Amino acid sequence: MLAAYRVLDVSNRTGWLAGRLLADLGADVIKVEAPGASIDGADWQAYNVNKRLLRLDLETIAGQLAFDRLIAGFDVLIESAQPNDPCSRCFGVERLKQINPRLIHVSVTPFGSSGPRADWLASDIEMMAAGGAMSLAGEPKGKPMRVSVPQSHCWAGAQAAVGALMALFHRTVSGGGGQHVDVSAQSAVILALSHAPAFWDMEGTVPTRAGAYITGRSINGARYRAFWPCADGYINFVLYGGPAGRRTNVQLVAWMRERGADLGALEQVDWKRFDPKIATQEEVDALERPVAAFFMRIAKSEFLEQASQREMLGYPVSTMPDIASDPQLTARNFWQDLPDSQGEPQRHCGSFAIIDRVRAPLRHFPGKEVDIEGLLAELGTDGHAVERIDITEEVPFV
Repeated sequence: MLAAYRVLDVSNRTGWLAGRLLADLGADVIKVEAPGASIDGADWQAYNVNKRLLRLDLETIAGQLAFDRLIAGFDVLIESAQPNDPCSRCFGVERLKQINPRLIHVSVTPFGSSGPRADWLASDIEMMAAGGAMSLAGEPKGKPMRVSVPQSHCWAGAQAAVGALMALFHRTVSGGGGQHVDVSAQSAVILALSHAPAFWDMEGTVPTRAGAYITGRSINGARYRAFWPCADGYINFVLYGGPAGRRTNVQLVAWMRERGADLGALEQVDWKRFDPKIATQEEVDALERPVAAFFMRIAKSEFLEQASQREMLGYPVSTMPDIASDPQLTARNFWQDLPDSQGEPQRHCGSFAIIDRVRAPLRHFPGKEVDIEGLLAELGTDGHAVERIDITEEVPFV
C-alpha cells in the first residue's frame, strides 16, 4: 500500500507508533538511533520491528550533514525534538523545505511545537493528566489515575500516522509540495475522552471519576456498574436501554433463568418499557444485585461465548495472557515470530491491517542495521547536493 514511500523515523517513544503503522502499511521505514543507544527494551522492540536501524549521531556536525544528505531522498520525516534538544537544529521547518520541498515533516511532542508549553518536557502520566484523561479515571473520592501501561504516546503516534497519511494524500492529489504536521500528545489524549463533552452539551453536567461505574445516564443521578468481578477476572457489562440494550437485558435474564439463578428484581421488569434514564439508585441496585451474583459463577470465556451466541452487549476484560491466546487473533494469523539478537524466536504483533485478504509479513526484525553509505546508494542521492543549498540565517546550522 505504501511501498513507494520512504520514512525516516528520528522520534523518541512519543512517535514510535507512527513509524510502525506506516511500516505495517508497506513503507520503507528507517529508524535512527544514536550510536550506543540501547534497543534491547521490550517497548523499543515492539514499536520498531519492521523498521531498519541506522546508527547516526545527530549531535555532531558529521551526523547532521549525513542527515541532510539522507532527508533529500525521503517522503516522510517523523521527529520528536524539542527546542532544547541539541539535534533540534536539524529539523527547522524552513530549512527542511529548502532541502526537500516534497517532504512530509511530522513533529510529535508533548505539547506541540508552538505555544507557552512548547519546550516543556512531560512523562506519560503528565501527558495523560494534561490531556484530561486522568480526570475521569479512578474512584469518586480517590486520586486521579491512569492505566497501568503508558498510553499517551500511542494516542500521539496514531494521530501522527493519520496526519502523515493525510499529507501524503494531499501531496498526491494536488501535485504540490510537502507539509509540516505538528502533533501534540496532550491534544491527542483529549480524543480519549471525546464522549465527555456530550454530557455538558446535553445535560449541562461535567463527568467525574466514577470507578467501576458509569454516571450521567440517569436524570436521578443513579450510577450503573460497568466492570463486574467474575469467576476468573472481570467483565464489562452495563444495563443499557434502547433496542440493543433491551435485547441484551432480555437475553441475560433468559440465560440466568436457564442456569437456575435467582432473578430477584429482574423477574418483574418489563424490558420493552425499561428506561435507564429515569431509574433511581435504589432501583438500579436492586437490578444489579442478582446480576453480580450470577457473574461470579461465570468464567470470562463462557461469558464471551454466550454473549456472542445471544447477541448481547458486553465483553470480558482481557489480560495480556488472554490476548496472547485469543482464538480470533490466532485465526487471523496476527502473531508473527522473528529472531531476536541471539537468533531465538521472538513473537511480535503482526501488521494491523489485512489488505486484499493478505496480512503483509513483517519484513525486518528489530534492530536490523543498515549503514549510511548503503542507504545513500539505495536512495541514489548525490552526496554533495545538500552542500549547494543556501541555509537561511534565521535557522543556522551550527
